[in-house]
Amino acid sequence: MMRVIDLSRTIEPGMPCYPGTPQPVFRSLSSIDQHGFAEQQLTISSHTGTHVDLPSHILSAGISLDAVSLDRFTGKGLAVDLRNSTEGTIALEALQGFEAHIKECEVLLLCSGWSQYWGTPDYYTGYPVLSSDAALWLTGFHLKGIGVDMISVDASDSGDFPVHRILLENGILLIENLADLSPLLHSPFVFFGFPLKIAQAEAAPLRAVAFMNEEGIA
Repeated sequence: MMRVIDLSRTIEPGMPCYPGTPQPVFRSLSSIDQHGFAEQQLTISSHTGTHVDLPSHILSAGISLDAVSLDRFTGKGLAVDLRNSTEGTIALEALQGFEAHIKECEVLLLCSGWSQYWGTPDYYTGYPVLSSDAALWLTGFHLKGIGVDMISVDASDSGDFPVHRILLENGILLIENLADLSPLLHSPFVFFGFPLKIAQAEAAPLRAVAFMNEEGIA
């Protein structure tokens, strides 16, 4: 039997958003009592909740969502345990032990454990990010995407977004604000994260899920 694990955050007013990103606004357009049907207007940033960053987010000549085929948003997944990374950095040495497994995956998920702080002030700062040499090393694999259980792949006070730049320049899509990744550790799975089909989007919310069978074999 196939097990489906939801890795997405619920989009709702008052949810955690990147500093400076506006909160979602939900407005009722009609109600069942008054109109016979319910409808809402949703106002959200393209970077709300669990979302994917495309190259055009950072790169002036980068491609947008229109130019990315659907098969880029799914693939053989691997979650690596980086919960012992300290001092806000995921060093190259922390990844090298997973090299053989990374060679076999298409979507790499970095489990920092930071998802435990979702909904608290601690979620926004102090989370570990890839060092520049670690990010550059990951571009040597055949990865479709890299996902994190944090608000960003760069520090919140970063001015030039080096990790975004390194990975997006090499065509690796970035998935941020994933939920708890620990259930995926040590188990094979297939990742699916399909974004909303938005014209010329530099980012889009997506529903991220992992599929594995009950025996842990995807």
